[in-house]
Amino acid sequence: MRFRDLTIILMLWFIATRTASATTYNLPENPDDNVITQYPDNTVFIRAKQDETLLDIALRFSLGQMEIVHLNQKVDRWLVKKGEVVRLANRRILPDTPHRGIVLNLSEYRLYYYPNAQPDMPAQVMSYATGIGRQDWRTPLGYTRVSKKVRNPSWYPPESIRREHARNDDPLPRVVPPGPHNPLGAYALYLALRGYLIHGTDIDKIYGIGMQITHGCVRMYPNDIEELYYRASVGTPVYIVKQPIKVGWLNSTLYIEAHPDLEGVKTTFDQRHAVALRLIKKATQEELPAFNQEALDQALQTLDGDPVPILQKAVPQETAPIEFDNVTTPYQ
Repeated sequence: MRFRDLTIILMLWFIATRTASATTYNLPENPDDNVITQYPDNTVFIRAKQDETLLDIALRFSLGQMEIVHLNQKVDRWLVKKGEVVRLANRRILPDTPHRGIVLNLSEYRLYYYPNAQPDMPAQVMSYATGIGRQDWRTPLGYTRVSKKVRNPSWYPPESIRREHARNDDPLPRVVPPGPHNPLGAYALYLALRGYLIHGTDIDKIYGIGMQITHGCVRMYPNDIEELYYRASVGTPVYIVKQPIKVGWLNSTLYIEAHPDLEGVKTTFDQRHAVALRLIKKATQEELPAFNQEALDQALQTLDGDPVPILQKAVPQETAPIEFDNVTTPYQ
């Protein structure tokens, strides 16, 4: 794609002042559509105002570290030069789950929250970047719920974590009190899974959001967890899934979105391709419809997490009426 054909959004003041907060999307009007869009243009870029890192930009736009790295595979993660163009996330395909409560898709390091619909207001979904469990401390999959909420929580490190820190000459106390260096941050949602929480982060690990860095819990930016804390009530359902490949409709166009494997998982291109074909069949309810194979292959190879259109569904055209002596009759 030529540079002059790209949509460049210059938000220099915005870049200099914004901190992470949820991105709120209106759900599509068509209930069969499940692709959400933040900006009207398909691809969105910004230009760096000063020398900085991709992590700094990710923080300002509520993106995770791996997310922005995958979107900018030719940009130096540690040095984005002044004036350099950086690609941002725009469209997202919603995970294949019920559209209610909290949904965490581990494969995209992202959490979705569906607030209760308000009268005379469009249905919405809020999206947040997250850190998830390491390869050896994986975040569990499945259905659960928020069992309790705690502001300014103390952390009681399990013995397994204390032993790990001791081996690394970094001993932990039995209780870490609230404060800026508490790994739980200022807010925590406890899940009905023993030992697992959705919580904030301490100032030392702020740039780890969007990576596999935790002992199984879900970590969020401070502003994001504060917002979610006051929105999600006790009893809110929580769906934890791993969907590296997603497909979805928007305005009669089928999109596919593909993410890299998590640590400890290795799938081949052929395996990803087989999953994609199965999802396409499910979305179209056809054995194997005609689709853009080149676009599909590109999405499965680049694994940048950006939804790519692969199929356009024919939209029936309304037929014009024929008038006979003031009697209107449609074409047969």
